[in-house]
Order: sequence, then C-alpha cells, then structure tokens
Amino acid sequence: MTELLAPRRMVELEVDGRPVRVFEGDTLLDACAKVGIDTPTLCYGETLRPANVCRVCVVEIAEGRVLAPACSRKAEDGMQVRTDSDRVRLSRKLVLELLASSVDLSTTPVASEYLARYDAEPTRFGPPAPPSQDRDRARAGRHAVPDGRTAATVHQPVKVDNELYVRDYSKCILCYKCVDACGEQHQNTFAIHVAGRGFDARISTELDTPLPESACVYCGNCIQVCPTGALMFRSEHELREAGDWREDDQTVTETTCPYCGVGCSLELHVQDNRIVKVTSPPDHDVTLGNLCVKGRFGFDHVF
Repeated sequence: MTELLAPRRMVELEVDGRPVRVFEGDTLLDACAKVGIDTPTLCYGETLRPANVCRVCVVEIAEGRVLAPACSRKAEDGMQVRTDSDRVRLSRKLVLELLASSVDLSTTPVASEYLARYDAEPTRFGPPAPPSQDRDRARAGRHAVPDGRTAATVHQPVKVDNELYVRDYSKCILCYKCVDACGEQHQNTFAIHVAGRGFDARISTELDTPLPESACVYCGNCIQVCPTGALMFRSEHELREAGDWREDDQTVTETTCPYCGVGCSLELHVQDNRIVKVTSPPDHDVTLGNLCVKGRFGFDHVF
C-alpha cells in the first residue's frame, strides 16, 4: 500500500517589498527567482547542495545581524528580504573585486556582467591575474604574497596531461563544485579534493599525483559544473589558444547517447561541422547533467 505524503506547507514573505509565497524548505534564492529577481551566483549549482563559499548571492534580512547567503538560507514566514540595499551592493562589489583581482575570470561567462552591475573595480587591490599565455611563460608555479606566504592557485601553468581535458587552476575560485560532483553527491570517485589551507588551498588529486595516475575516471562531470573554465575540454582549450573559439557560431543539438541503454541526454556543441564539446542538460531526470567518459568524450567517431 502506497503511503500518501503530507502536502507541503506554504510560507509567505516579502522580497524587496513584494509579497511572495513559496513552499516550506525553499530557499531565499527560490523566492527571489519567483518574483523575477536575478540574484548573482558563482558557487551555486542546481544539481548540488549549496556550498556557501562565494558569498555573491548574499541578501539582507530585516533585523538580521549579518547578510545571509540566498542559495542556502531557508525562507520563513514573515521574512522581509532586501536584495539591492546599499549593504548588499557593497558586499557583492567587494567580493567580486577580491575575486577578480586574484583569479583570472576571463572565461567566467557571468563575470563581466556582475562586475559592471556592481561597479566593481578590481584594480583597487592590485593588478589583475595574468592571462593563461603569460602564466605559461612564468618560471615558477607559485608567487609570493606580501606576508611571505604563497598562493598556489594563481600564476601557475595550465595542466595539460591527458587528451580529454585541461586544468587551469589560476581560474579556480574554490567553489568546491568539482569536488562535490566527483564525490558523494554525484560520481563517488573522490579523485579530487581541497588540499592545503589558507593561501595554499587548492584543488588537487590524491597526494597531488598526475591526473592519469589518479582515481579519475574521466567522466567530465567536474567540467560540467565548473563555473569559471578552470576545467575545460581540451578541444575548447586548444581552439581558445588559437583564437578560433566562436561560441556564437556554434549550434547545439540535443540527442540521446548511443553507447548503452540508460538514455542519457547529450548536447552536442558543433563548430565548423565538428563536435567541440558535449554537455548534458542539468534538468534531465536521468542524468542531472552527469555523463560517463563515453558520453562526454566519445565523439571522435562522428564525422
């Protein structure tokens, strides 16, 4: 006999003065979306549990002591939420400035829009992180910071150690999305995690082994969730390096993976009549954006 679930209760709150009703358990980000407010996010992923690390989505709650991350704070009855107050704008601006002054955001799709929206000036905190080609010519993998510590994620060469994807950790904002996708939330491979502390914190394989010698199964689900391009298809990386990556000219065709009977949905990104990368829609009820190595990278046979 099927057990009937109790109906979910609704909660009522105000967002920027507008009343909104959402289901109990929904977040403030859900409430903002329901009234059409575009809340900036970087570390948030629809298929992953919120990590609360980028702090770009913070909002102000009436009588609240601190700003709250909209991606994880649950909506409550009677809440009065402000998403564009001076306090919120200043916080978001500062976070974006600190990120852009220390990390290469050139391949982060939303970065330029967010920086312009909040009048962010990353140069206040020093010169921007150099682009990839300059880093590749750098003689060291780390650079000194004023107090003598080192920042391992900036000014390091792009890691090209396999035929499928590259790792450019100077673009990494430590959002943990790749770690979560590789870990218990999706793949359960646990090939990567955060190593080091403070300025030395970085994404690394176990014992910092080369990727081909690690536990990585090359599913590419970490690439799917990476918001900055720190993890990228090698085909895309090579086209970008050659100055021939033309996303506006690409077509995207949705199809079903032919390798097995699971029914994973594929999005084939085609440029100049050639498949340059494969993604999967995050809202697909079978894959949730995840694929195996065959579905993600096994497209060279297509002509």
